[in-house]
Amino acid sequence: MHCAIQNAAVLDGAHLMQVFWQDGSESLYPAVWLRDNCQCPDCYLDSAKARKLLIEALDVNIGIQGLTFDRKKVCITWPNEHYSEFEADWLKKRCFSQQAREKLQRELFLPECQYWGAELQLPTLDFEDVLKNDEHACKWLSTLKKIGIVRLTGASDKRGQVLKLGKRIGFLYLTFYGHTWQVQDKIDANNVAYTTGKLSFHTDYPALHHPPGVQFLHCIKQTVTGGDSEIVDGFNVCRKLREKNPRAFQILSSTFVDFTDIGVDYCDFSVQSKHKIIELDDKGQVVRINFNNATRDTVFDAPVERVQPFYAALKEFVDLMNCKDSKFTFKMNPGDVITFDNWRLLHGRRSYEAGTEISRHLEGAYADWDVVMSRLRILRQSIQNRN
Repeated sequence: MHCAIQNAAVLDGAHLMQVFWQDGSESLYPAVWLRDNCQCPDCYLDSAKARKLLIEALDVNIGIQGLTFDRKKVCITWPNEHYSEFEADWLKKRCFSQQAREKLQRELFLPECQYWGAELQLPTLDFEDVLKNDEHACKWLSTLKKIGIVRLTGASDKRGQVLKLGKRIGFLYLTFYGHTWQVQDKIDANNVAYTTGKLSFHTDYPALHHPPGVQFLHCIKQTVTGGDSEIVDGFNVCRKLREKNPRAFQILSSTFVDFTDIGVDYCDFSVQSKHKIIELDDKGQVVRINFNNATRDTVFDAPVERVQPFYAALKEFVDLMNCKDSKFTFKMNPGDVITFDNWRLLHGRRSYEAGTEISRHLEGAYADWDVVMSRLRILRQSIQNRN
């Protein structure tokens, strides 16, 4: 037993249940929540881990009619003689205290974020180890969540390696550029990445209303001179901007910017979206950066007097990214796969010389954070069960 019940009682006119635990803590549970989460076969489909009880059938003013307990569980009788049992561990995990709720949210979403700048020690793992070993795969994904980037080494220098990573987590994110896409110099390029020019710091695909959360880039061929990769921790830059120029931060986190992407690839496309460049959650924390200067639309849906202040704020943001203590520069070698958080990191590339043959070739793919986090939770649980 991880926890044991010492006592349980009904309070507040039968609308609350109080549980005293043997570790000295106590928990309160609303009766309506207990009834809503009855685990019996009539109310809950265990094979799907899903609620069967309908809100239409729920009395939101329900009270507890009868209560019994032992160290391992609580048993409740409801006014219509319905009967519910709740395991002690199940109840303790779902305690409504702020401390317990925060602990469970950390377990579910792993929000820890480690900021970095030019001093980054690029986390590196072996590609085949990640494919074959659950502990290595778990370390890969947990580090990706915490640091925002992991380099995998030792992949083949042939196409198809990012597809293997897709299968490892579940599946890849299909976009108008295909399940995977080839970053190389192309005639009549339909994307600025498919040229030899410098790419300034950007996130991929803000032209979508739901940009891909994770990006994989596999180096198949690398040019001798130029083509170095540059990355910056966007969340860290946002923190610096907020401290240095709160007004600029406020503008970029409140102004909707239009993005567009039009062309033909996997199929023909005409994509439009609106994003705030710095996206915040309800607590004011940065959760996503949406910025690609190449696909920022000429259309700008803002009053004329707000245009110049927006540009001034954006310029300050970009200048902070390009500070030497903010960005990390490295060169990918054939067989390297860079996996990174596309909602947090901004990435770029130094220019390289065009030649008669393709001198630099990366294969890329996207994954959704929901898919990545799903695999990480499963891996963590599997490893925990084995230990």
